[in-house]
Amino acid sequence: MSKKVSRRKFLKTSALAGCGIGLLGSGAFSGCISSRNRFDIIIKNGLVYSGNGDLPVITDIAIKDGKIADIGNAGESANQIINAEGFAVSPGFIDIHTHTDTNLLICPEGDSRIYQGITTDVGGNCGGSPFPYSDRDFDQQKNQLRHGYEPWQHADGFFDALEKNKISINYATFTGHGDLRSVVVGNNDIPATKEQIEQMKNLLQHQIDCGSIGISYGLEYAPGSYANTQELVELCRVIAKNSALYAIHMRNEDDGVEEAISEAIDIARQSGARLEISHLKAQNANNWHKAPKMLEIIEKAYSGGVDVAFDRYPYIAFSTGLSTFIPLWARQGDTDEVLSRLKDRTVFAKIGEYAESRIKRLGGGQNVIITSGNGENAGYIGKNLIECADISHKREAEFIRDILLAEHGHVDMVCFAMSEDNVKMFLAHKLGMPASDGYVYSPKGELSTGKPHPRSYGTFPRFLGKYCRDEKAVDLSTGIMKMTKLPASRLNLKNRGTIQAGNFADIVIFDMNRIIDKAEFTNPHQFAEGIEHVIVNGIHTIDRGKHTGARNGMILRHG
Repeated sequence: MSKKVSRRKFLKTSALAGCGIGLLGSGAFSGCISSRNRFDIIIKNGLVYSGNGDLPVITDIAIKDGKIADIGNAGESANQIINAEGFAVSPGFIDIHTHTDTNLLICPEGDSRIYQGITTDVGGNCGGSPFPYSDRDFDQQKNQLRHGYEPWQHADGFFDALEKNKISINYATFTGHGDLRSVVVGNNDIPATKEQIEQMKNLLQHQIDCGSIGISYGLEYAPGSYANTQELVELCRVIAKNSALYAIHMRNEDDGVEEAISEAIDIARQSGARLEISHLKAQNANNWHKAPKMLEIIEKAYSGGVDVAFDRYPYIAFSTGLSTFIPLWARQGDTDEVLSRLKDRTVFAKIGEYAESRIKRLGGGQNVIITSGNGENAGYIGKNLIECADISHKREAEFIRDILLAEHGHVDMVCFAMSEDNVKMFLAHKLGMPASDGYVYSPKGELSTGKPHPRSYGTFPRFLGKYCRDEKAVDLSTGIMKMTKLPASRLNLKNRGTIQAGNFADIVIFDMNRIIDKAEFTNPHQFAEGIEHVIVNGIHTIDRGKHTGARNGMILRHG
C-alpha cells in the first residue's frame, strides 16, 4: 500500500499545481484558477489515486458539466464542496463482468452496484444478453409490456428502455453468442451451416452498430456449447474488424481447464480479436494445482502477441443454475423439452448419474447451496444438498430433479470449489482484474429475495479491504488501477478510468481504513462499509453513504 503523502510534499505539490504543473498526467492542469471561476463540485484535500497505478497525491478535484475540469488547488468557488481529507479518492470502479441486464429496469438505482463504488457495469456475459430475439419470439412478446416498456428485439431497443427509465450507473453490454445461436440455429446440438454462420455474423454486426461492445461466449451452457471452434472464430472476425472485445466463459473450468484456455486463445489468434477470459478459475480440489500452468499458458500467448487479459471475483465459491447438473445433451431444446427428459424415468437415470458425478467432483453435497426457490421450495434456500435430501427424503439427484421441475428449470445455487491461494494468485497477476459476475439486487423490494452470491454486493470493497489492505496481495495503487484504468482499456472506454482533466467525472471517495464487504452467504443483501461518496458523470449519487436518488448513468455504446 502506498504511504500517505507527507505534509511537506503536500505543500510543495499544491504550490506546483496552482501554477499549472501536471502531476496526474499531461494536460491535467489548465493554469492558475481565477476566483471568478465557479465549479459544480470541488473535492478537497483527498488522497487522489489517478488510476494509472502511480503513487497518490493530496490535491483537489474540480468538476464542471459532468467532467473533471481541473486538478490542483481549486479554491472554494463551487456549488458543493466535499471535504475528502483522510479519504482515498479514485476513479469510479468498472465491473467488466456482470449480468446486470433487465434487473436494472426493476432497480434503476443499481443498489448492489453503486453502494460498492461501481460507476460502470458491463452486462451480457457468459453467452447471454437480453437481445436479440427471433422474429417468432418477438412476435409473441411485442403486445406485452416488459418492466413497463415496449419489448425490444435488438440492442438499441434495450438501450432505449434503460435511457427512458434513467439509471444511476453507466452501462455497457456484450451480445450473447447463445442468443445469436438460438435466433439463427436454434437450441439443439447441431452444427451451424456456412449460411447460418453468415446470418449470425450479420446479426452480430447489427448489435455492434446499435452499440454492443462485443460478443460473449458461454460454452458451458446450451445452446452456445454446441458451437465448434471454427464457428466461434468466424464470429470473432466481426469483433476484430470492429476493434471490439470478445469475452469467454470457457468450455471447461475444472478437469479440462488447460485445454479450454488454449481454445480461447486459439480463437483470438485465428480471428485477431482481443480476448477477455471470464472469471478464471481452477475448479474442484483436484485441479487447484493447475493454476500456475494456466497463467503460464496465458502469459505465453500474451508475449506472443495475443491481446488477452482475464477477470476474477474475490471469493472461493461460484454461482450458477442448478440446471448445470443436467448434461449438455439433455439440455437441448426449450425449457419444456428439457423438463420432459427429467420426467422420463429411463432418461433421468442417465441424467442422475451425471449429476451424482458432478456432486462428487465438487467434493460432496455439502459444498452445493440452494439460493432460490418459491412457495414450499423457499424452505430449501440456504441449505446444502445433503440437508435438502434429508428434509425431502430423497437422493440428492432426485431432489435436484424435483425442485427443477417445480421451479420450471430455474433454481440458483452457490458451490464452494476454489482455492483461496489461487484467488490471490489470479487477482495479483498483471493481466488480472477483479469483477463480480454479479447482478443488480437490493435489500428492499422485488430484488431482495433469495440468498444470491454476496459478490453482487461486495466484490470491490472486498478486493480493497481484504486483498489490498489486510493481506497485501496487491498494493493499493495497483489495485485501483485494476478496477479502473485496466478494465476501461479493455473496453476501449474513452475519457474514463483515470482521474484526468477532461475525463468524465466518475469518482469514488472511500475510507481505506474501513472499507470491507458486509454481504455474507447466509445474509447477502447487505451494503459494504467505507464507501463515502460516489459521483457519476459529475452528479453526486452516494452522499455520506446514502443514495441521493440521482440517476445520471449513461449507456456506453461501442465507438
